[in-house]
Amino acid sequence: MTDSNALAVSWTKVGVVTGVLTFIVYPLIIAVPMPKIVTVTLAAAFGPLLTVACLGLYFFIAAYRKTVSLQVAAVFTVVAGSLLNAMLVVQMTLRDFWHSELAGAADAESAVFLETAYQAADKVQLGLDVSMDIYLTVGTILFAINMLRHPRLGRIIGSLGVVVGAALLGFNLATFPVPPAEG
Repeated sequence: MTDSNALAVSWTKVGVVTGVLTFIVYPLIIAVPMPKIVTVTLAAAFGPLLTVACLGLYFFIAAYRKTVSLQVAAVFTVVAGSLLNAMLVVQMTLRDFWHSELAGAADAESAVFLETAYQAADKVQLGLDVSMDIYLTVGTILFAINMLRHPRLGRIIGSLGVVVGAALLGFNLATFPVPPAEG
């Protein structure tokens, strides 16, 4: 086995593990009440896990055939992982700050002001969310296009990836500036 093949196999294995972890971490941070430190740790890990999983996918597909669109897919999904991390950190910071400030509001007028300020600041994380979704869906579409002729992934998985990626991109653009899940 050549060094480049061994590297591709190693990246693929790491990509599979981190990909599985993303499917475990995401539902946990959304649906399972946990101590704050655990939630923050898992949320902070989610973007990097997604990034490494997508790089693993890149190396798996590139072992068969390297294309410019595949490289762009890898770059876009790395950017998406970074934006996801930024969005989650901003989101958690805003919510934590808002809850602590609201609890200390002296009166109803102060609470209304804090709610208004929170709603305005919350638009920042919504913008980061939409930005992440754009990079992730375009990266997904490009990965899927490269899957179409891959011997193990093929037309079915590739076609599903193109359709799902395009649908998610369409929903995000149609509902802008609010991500579909928030609307």
